[in-house]
Amino acid sequence: MTITHPVRNPCPPGTCICGRDELLDSPNADLRSLRLTLMEEKRLLERLENIQNLADLEHLQQRLYEQLGIRLEVAPKTSEVRSLRGIGIQVEERPGLCRKIRQSIPAAVRKSLEQRPEIVHRLLDANDLFRDI
Repeated sequence: MTITHPVRNPCPPGTCICGRDELLDSPNADLRSLRLTLMEEKRLLERLENIQNLADLEHLQQRLYEQLGIRLEVAPKTSEVRSLRGIGIQVEERPGLCRKIRQSIPAAVRKSLEQRPEIVHRLLDANDLFRDI
């Protein structure tokens, strides 16, 4: 298998269970998540921290999946508070995706939502949570 783009450096031994090496050894593996190098990770997190509106968030979710194979779910939790605390932000676990980035992506999105509560309101409204108010 020939890799034509830079791939993420391996994590220090014993710190992560991302399965990077096994993924590289697998002939039919989806290597998109390995494109997230340290520099690209910083750019991604900066972009996620500066989301301007719900359409921007949805666009980033789509691009994350298309380019890196990363599924980012941002949706109201069932039976939760109608505020930022009630928003679930999940990154699907997948081979090659470092534990650190699975934690930093939701943190960056949460930071953006804290800075722009109108995005939370639009998200809640899009899921009909304001219909009874």
